[in-house]
Amino acid sequence: MIIFCAYTYGAVAAHALFLAMHEISHNLAFAKPIHNKLIGVFANLATIFPHFSMFQKYHMEHHQYQGVDYIDADIPTAFEGRFFRTMPMKFLYVFFQAGAYIFRPLYVKPKQPGFWEFVNWSACGVFSFIIYSYFGERALTYLALSSFLSSGLHPIAGHFIAEHYVWIKMQETYSYYGPLNYVTFNVGYHNEHHDFPRVPWSKLPQLRDMAPEYYRALPCHVSWAKVIFDFITDSSVNPFSRVKRSGNSKTKSADD
Repeated sequence: MIIFCAYTYGAVAAHALFLAMHEISHNLAFAKPIHNKLIGVFANLATIFPHFSMFQKYHMEHHQYQGVDYIDADIPTAFEGRFFRTMPMKFLYVFFQAGAYIFRPLYVKPKQPGFWEFVNWSACGVFSFIIYSYFGERALTYLALSSFLSSGLHPIAGHFIAEHYVWIKMQETYSYYGPLNYVTFNVGYHNEHHDFPRVPWSKLPQLRDMAPEYYRALPCHVSWAKVIFDFITDSSVNPFSRVKRSGNSKTKSADD
């Protein structure tokens, strides 16, 4: 029962919090960055695994250097591309997708933790201790399971693959305009988001309507669940199915 509840309800809530943190990472919740950092740490509490502060650093580089090797940590490594090529291995890759997002940055471009990482990790640790102390192991397990399941074989997690895996030659980013946007802060409007990363989630549909000549004709996904199914079953798609750009001495990350 706990797994069923975590998958059907908890995963949706946990992923909504993750995508709230995505929005907050762009400093779109409040006018001052420090207020965004505080609310981002707060949003991270119920997802148990502390990641907001470090995610914000890597995500800004994803926008500035999309696809640049060894800077954009969203790009799967060569090992991932070689190892996860068959249908069973791609099934495992999607199931443990959260692990790739957690550990890949540590290999691709490790960053030194700072003050806000300490705040983030400490807050999540204290929150988990309180949950365990007052509500027990089952409650903490439910929250952790919800976060884990929300990032793997769950329809709501399909956006991880839908956003930048190349399904049509020469198109690098794809949008999705279906109903799951209502619980994901419109992250499906991904072409619009990358074109205008300072436009808040609530305005992205309006942005699309204002520029139909740029967005209406672009191929888009109609189902995140179908994206997951196609990724696993289509032998022509694997972690190598991403646009990758070579970095050079003039390309520096936000930390440099």
